[in-house]
Amino acid sequence: MIISYISFSAKIYWRAGPMLMKEGHAAVKTTANSTIKSLTVYSILFAVSAVHMLNDSMQVVVSALFPIFQSSLGLSYAQIGWIAFTLNMTSSVMQPVVGSWSDRKPMPWLLIVGMTCSMLGIAGLAFAPHFWIVLLCVIGIGLGSAVFHPEGSRVVYLAAGNKRGLAQSIYQVGGNFGSSLAPLMTIFIFVPLGQRGAIWGTLLAAAAIGILLYVVPWYTKQLALQGAVPLKKKAISTKAPSIPTKVVYIGIGILLTIVFARSWYSAAIGNYYQFYAREAYGLTIQQAQIPLYLFMVFGVVGTFFGGMLADRIGRRTMMILSLVGSIPLALLLPHLSLFWVYPVMSLLGLILQSGFSVSVVYAQEIMPGKVGTASGLVTGFAFGMGAVGAVVLGSIADYKSMEFVMVATSLLPLIGLLSFILPKDRER
Repeated sequence: MIISYISFSAKIYWRAGPMLMKEGHAAVKTTANSTIKSLTVYSILFAVSAVHMLNDSMQVVVSALFPIFQSSLGLSYAQIGWIAFTLNMTSSVMQPVVGSWSDRKPMPWLLIVGMTCSMLGIAGLAFAPHFWIVLLCVIGIGLGSAVFHPEGSRVVYLAAGNKRGLAQSIYQVGGNFGSSLAPLMTIFIFVPLGQRGAIWGTLLAAAAIGILLYVVPWYTKQLALQGAVPLKKKAISTKAPSIPTKVVYIGIGILLTIVFARSWYSAAIGNYYQFYAREAYGLTIQQAQIPLYLFMVFGVVGTFFGGMLADRIGRRTMMILSLVGSIPLALLLPHLSLFWVYPVMSLLGLILQSGFSVSVVYAQEIMPGKVGTASGLVTGFAFGMGAVGAVVLGSIADYKSMEFVMVATSLLPLIGLLSFILPKDRER
């Protein structure tokens, strides 16, 4: 009986053994892939964050040059608004397009092509003789940014593991820190060197390309290892629980409305507060950069901690705290004495920017499987609305006054109250 059983078992193993071994290897491979997907790759996150810093530093070379262009090229507020419009609109229109395309066909090496485009635009700014050449140069910078942001967000998504809020914050901190350098560039580079000082921005692009030579091969390999795509054959398809279409439309609609308000307010502060500070408080160009720098650098801190908190308390809750918390500070800002401007600008930057990276993650989660599209839509819409805001607000300042612009835009954060009707995390 025992011999018959052993004989029968041996026959079964002989026939089924290879299949069982194959299934075992498949299970191990599946487990390994799941483990890889749950790991947070900090070296890549910090690398792509550094590139984000350098990319956004090149963008703010343009805004840092605004007071220089105003004197050297004799530009009006409206023309300055058109420069900001051209830069941000070029970037915003192309971001969702690039994001949607890369969802179907990832393009890792396009990151380097985009950065090269930005380098050429920066070099052109240093020697632009008049307004129209400046516009042409900023188009190049905008296109480079449009390529980088959705692809950079995809790299972050792949490297995030289970810490998406933190990962997006690390990535966004780089961009915010790069943006915060604009006042320092004005003080230490463009006031002493003038327009020609923009040529130093090409070093930023060169450094970014050097880092991308490390990031891009990892990105290319990871697309295959994550099991998302066989390279060059299929688009990324991430299986995720379906979300009712109504919830998606409501969530994205409210989110974009909030992004609109925040972008217009940020356009007012980032592009024009330096001029308001000079008019209202009698500051020099250099002195007017200080409150702007405080707003931006504390925004970096807020971005980082906002992402960390969002992983704990939820995306929606974090956005509510950020948007509603900034309302009283924004309303007070145009009516303060100079002494109080500095602490209020610092706190305003800290609170307002704590929700930006969270809104990108929220969009990615409400549009599962469309990482590039969601990232490009939110960041692209933010840039686009900032572009429109720059033109409209500049024209209003020419027609009315810069004080009128600052008082009127202080009401925009009130739109953030709509965050209370965003779909809750658990409903999504």
